[in-house]
Amino acid sequence: MARDRSPKDAERLALSTYIRLLRTANLARNYASHHLGDSGLTLTQFGVLEAIYHLGPMSLSDIAQKILTTGGNLTMVVGNLEKSGLAERHRSPQDKRVLIVALTSKGRKLMRGLFPQHARAIVSLMAALDDKEQQHLRELLRRLAKRTP
Repeated sequence: MARDRSPKDAERLALSTYIRLLRTANLARNYASHHLGDSGLTLTQFGVLEAIYHLGPMSLSDIAQKILTTGGNLTMVVGNLEKSGLAERHRSPQDKRVLIVALTSKGRKLMRGLFPQHARAIVSLMAALDDKEQQHLRELLRRLAKRTP
């Protein structure tokens, strides 16, 4: 903390920055969700599909870590993706206790069309910042994330 500001000033700054961070994150989520179009997917469903689209089949716990969600919620999300025919679960050959999630051909086809649209929307959102500002923001967020347990 800077020596020339009071603890109360530091508190005000931290809280207002925190609120701005949350509001911006919510706006970004809403923007991304809106740009999923008529796919019928939630952002969490899209996150699961995007992870296995780019990284290949994964266990539920690995997916949960990649998309920052809880295992209980993920089980329901993957179940809904299965019902839609976009993903499938099967037991790991190495450890039968582990469920692996993979895309179906329908899921791959959807992601081939949907991911480029999503990427363009995110590029458009982030265009409010130039490249240097995006890199700086990314570094600041990385530092902040390292501070959290």
